Amino acid sequence: MLKKPGKERQPRLIFLAVLLILMGLSSAAWGKVNHEDLRIPDADRTQIITLQDGSTLTGQITAIEEDKVIFVTQVGEVTIPIEQIENIREVGKESFKKGKYWFPNPNQTRLYLAPTGRMLEAGKGYFSDLLLFFPSVAYGITDNISIGGGISLFPGVDFGNQLYYFFPRIGYSPSEKLSVAGSFLLLRLPKFDDDDDEEDEDEDDLIDEPKVAGILFGTATYGTGDASLTGGLGYGYVDDDFADKPVVLVGGEWRFFRRLSFVTENWIFPEVDNPLISYGFRFFGENLSADIGLFTPTGDDAIFPGFPLVSFTWNF
Repeated sequence: MLKKPGKERQPRLIFLAVLLILMGLSSAAWGKVNHEDLRIPDADRTQIITLQDGSTLTGQITAIEEDKVIFVTQVGEVTIPIEQIENIREVGKESFKKGKYWFPNPNQTRLYLAPTGRMLEAGKGYFSDLLLFFPSVAYGITDNISIGGGISLFPGVDFGNQLYYFFPRIGYSPSEKLSVAGSFLLLRLPKFDDDDDEEDEDEDDLIDEPKVAGILFGTATYGTGDASLTGGLGYGYVDDDFADKPVVLVGGEWRFFRRLSFVTENWIFPEVDNPLISYGFRFFGENLSADIGLFTPTGDDAIFPGFPLVSFTWNF
């Protein structure tokens, strides 16, 4: 069967268009600071200014004039034109350890595969790529609602036979350390069209119509951005048939260096004796992170060190 020219590029083009739209929304929300956005902070607060060239300064504003601010850093006093300030944020003393600024963990809404109880902030989002072939985009509509989705990018596979996934989320934080969220993962499984090559195949091995599967999930996370525990329950489904018993998630993250944390994600499946466990590390900067994890069942089926999982995330 002949393919239409360029058909294999459609998933990539559509996905790129969605990513550019969300980046545009995020950029619009970011913007430049105005004179009204500036203030002299309290003595126990530190300000971090990002300039248009991407450089950052850490210190405190001591004076605000019509078109400039006086900013005091550890090395001295500098004058900064307001028009050059791209962003300014304030942090407390707890964000500094041994004199170094520990920026917020950029990937708090997920472990390796499962979501945590934390939500994306309004106007914030991320692009993630799991195992190269599973990219996704997520965006915070409000502080309590986010949407996300993606399309698999298997080379040589037609647009209609790619895997589609969609994951809206809703959640809130009843306290400073506790966050809860509900997630709905929707998977559209591929449909295989009849062609001459399928005449010799077993018809039972083919999917006549696209199937819909996924999981309805609830998670809770307790702790800080540097050390937290996550638990959750999820009911899997195929079309309109839901599982009788839930899967159980237990995981967590511990940040032991400025740019490195330990991550674990563990699953207990109903009527399965051996849980699926994982362990590994997350390397990150302020906007980028990379996960390297190892998954293995326990018991007699355990494989050491485990099946590797690699993903990259860029926050915007």
